[in-house]
Amino acid sequence: MKIAIVRQRYNPYGGAERFVERALCGLVKEGAEVTLITRSWEGAESRGGYRQVLCDPRGWTSGRAARDRSFARCAQAAMAGGGYDITQSHERIPGCMIFRAGDGVHAAWLEHLRRVRGPLARLGLALNPYHRYLLAAERDMFAHPDLRAVICNSRMVRDEVARYYGVPEDKLEIIHNGIDLKAFHPGLAGAHRRALRERYGIAQDAPLVLFVGNGFERKGVPQLLRAFSRMRRGDARLLVVGGDRKLAATQGLARRLGIAERVRFAGAQREVKPFYGAADAFALPTLYDPFPNAALEALACGLPLLTSHSCGAAELIADGGNGYVRDALDETGLAGALDSLAERGGAMRDAARASAETLPIEAMSERLMALYRTI
Repeated sequence: MKIAIVRQRYNPYGGAERFVERALCGLVKEGAEVTLITRSWEGAESRGGYRQVLCDPRGWTSGRAARDRSFARCAQAAMAGGGYDITQSHERIPGCMIFRAGDGVHAAWLEHLRRVRGPLARLGLALNPYHRYLLAAERDMFAHPDLRAVICNSRMVRDEVARYYGVPEDKLEIIHNGIDLKAFHPGLAGAHRRALRERYGIAQDAPLVLFVGNGFERKGVPQLLRAFSRMRRGDARLLVVGGDRKLAATQGLARRLGIAERVRFAGAQREVKPFYGAADAFALPTLYDPFPNAALEALACGLPLLTSHSCGAAELIADGGNGYVRDALDETGLAGALDSLAERGGAMRDAARASAETLPIEAMSERLMALYRTI
């Protein structure tokens, strides 16, 4: 089977890119001839036996919309001329046979983003050329006659694709992200808890809530900080792992809330396992997230999860059993859930791990191959 996978670029800290890397290696192991069509994939941990086709046209002008449009045209030509049995895109490119909606539905993301933007900012979203381009590309891709299937990584995304674009149910396949259960496990606590807490000046017995993610506004860091400031448990600590252009402003918010001494910002980290090992719970009150790998990794490590209704991973959570689900902007509700995690998170560790054990990475590869064979 000759398969082309399209992803524009590689970010070693990005969950979507890590999914692509795992999927590529898994498909090669299954015996497929795999090609990655990309603009930039430098720094990937493994080439894994697949080949690359670079689509990096230099003729486009500056701007994200022009860059993405140029890449899309180049990728369309590469897909058409490669003689592939299957073409699967992780970008909104009309003409692919399979689209994996790993980044969700852009129309849904904009709807959630409007909740935290003022009137002028909402107008700016409507006029923004990048958003207008993505919405048009998304619409054209879902309506294209060559589209055979849409891979949705959560029930939430499946329902959004149907609601916003009317894609029929028989084209919508739910294939959850898979997790390496041997790499992410509760035993990381014994290996890393003491050393990492000492590194960041966190007491060994302090309840530690962990956040991992890039893009603080979308991932919900501002409301997490405000909720954290409302906790009854003054001994709790928060560790924020991830990068953002507004890091200084976010740190300033922590100071204004009076919690700067209780919050640590670790920045982007290539290796996140020690942080899971050091924590007692995981918080991701995201405005919108189709199915974050970080949430699944945390559960696999035995960390109960606090997330939002607008996160695909919420379908794994039994409220009060292995975590909590709250509205992303309900800071009072988030604070109450954080207190509950601080007080009884240890009792949820086994249930958290069990919920991740239903999604081994091998099952993801098997379901992908089954879909390819069907098509």
